Amino acid sequence: MQVSVESVTNIERRITVGVPFERIDTEVDKRLKKAALNARIDGFRPGKVPFKVIKQRYGAGVRQEVVGEIVQESFYDAVSQENLRPAGFPQIEPKVMEEGKDLEYIATFEIYPEVTLGDLGGIEIKKPVATIADEDIDKMVEQLRQQRTTMEPVERAAKEHDQVMIDFKGEMDGEAFAGGTAENTPLVLGSGQMIPGFEDGIAGMSAGEEKVLNLSFPEEYHAADLAGKAVEFGVKVNQVNEPVVPELTEEFFALFGVSEGGEEKFREEVRANMERELKNAVKNKIKSQVIVGLIGSQKLEIPKALIDQEVDRLRQEMAQQYGGGQQGFDPSMLPAELFNDQATQRVSMGLLLTQFVEDNKIELDESRVETMIEEMANTYENPEEVASYIRSNDQQIAQLRSVVLEEQAIEKMLESMNVIDESSSYEDAVRPPAPDVKPAAVEESDEEAAAQGQSDTEDGAAQ
Repeated sequence: MQVSVESVTNIERRITVGVPFERIDTEVDKRLKKAALNARIDGFRPGKVPFKVIKQRYGAGVRQEVVGEIVQESFYDAVSQENLRPAGFPQIEPKVMEEGKDLEYIATFEIYPEVTLGDLGGIEIKKPVATIADEDIDKMVEQLRQQRTTMEPVERAAKEHDQVMIDFKGEMDGEAFAGGTAENTPLVLGSGQMIPGFEDGIAGMSAGEEKVLNLSFPEEYHAADLAGKAVEFGVKVNQVNEPVVPELTEEFFALFGVSEGGEEKFREEVRANMERELKNAVKNKIKSQVIVGLIGSQKLEIPKALIDQEVDRLRQEMAQQYGGGQQGFDPSMLPAELFNDQATQRVSMGLLLTQFVEDNKIELDESRVETMIEEMANTYENPEEVASYIRSNDQQIAQLRSVVLEEQAIEKMLESMNVIDESSSYEDAVRPPAPDVKPAAVEESDEEAAAQGQSDTEDGAAQ
């Protein structure tokens, strides 16, 4: 096999590959002879069909099949021979494909770039340092109470923050309009859900009372046929409910899995979940800064093939998150422009991390994987069962190992970076950064991490 290599750019290669025709002819003849053993052709007994007839009947198809396979095999043999690392599938351009002649083709493809990590000492990382005070726990407990608020019927006039069950019918110039009618629909007064004046007009009404509200739609209303128009709504209040915030009782604690120990045990569990949330928030903020600093300090030429592959993965992630239940939802319909920046940063960070791990000979700490499994499992009611499930899931274990190795690499990087401790309140430490400074490359955004931490605190506050 003959191979010649041409460098088109720093990361693009064009190779010309030549394969002796004997290699193709030998394989074609071998397959045709095998086919002849069972071929059924009118006028001939099975296994007695002349080879010439077999070749006339099946030769072209078999040769095409063999050529395709040999192109694929010879390409990977060629890149291995030349110590090239393709970053994607090649574009194949046939040069000579005629029977009886050496096969020759050109393959154009991108390769992985050479990555050389520079000095990391100039990268500044601000590490939030916060403690959880009793006041922070008080606020969290109050949030948990507010989130378990129920609406209870009352026999009095409605006021702000009450929920009313209403029927209403809207008319413009004496005619009903689309979307202006509903029956027994809930509305919280003061929520701003309805157009200006609607909720104010209901305040003070009691169950069974009816009223006509003369209002106008805002000039900037989204429906052009209603924007700025005067309308009247006939409203009937069917029921008035007031918000009832639960007290700190045994029944309330049981909602979070605390069956004994009372308020003291409940607050201990809330603190534990807040500490986990704080730890994850700080870790993700540091990771965000490492990613921004590392990518910004390195010059890296990224193969388009890798970016395209990452765009496809991001499309699939979004499709699963938002379109998984929609029949016929095709992720490829989502424009690549939505994901290019994030894909570029993900690929960049992946290449840089991989090189850093190799340069520093970092080996995966399996004990940390086990610790992560236990931490994940402890947020559920049956930790041992959950941990067993995670350990039996090869895909999830692979993901956890990847996360742990990344954490180990980032911790090693921080040894060379300029890390500055910054005192912070708990609320500031767990608050996501402003969108204009948050890198798109973070695999799990700070918003997602904070949301997960909040979920841990709220839904697993004592599980």
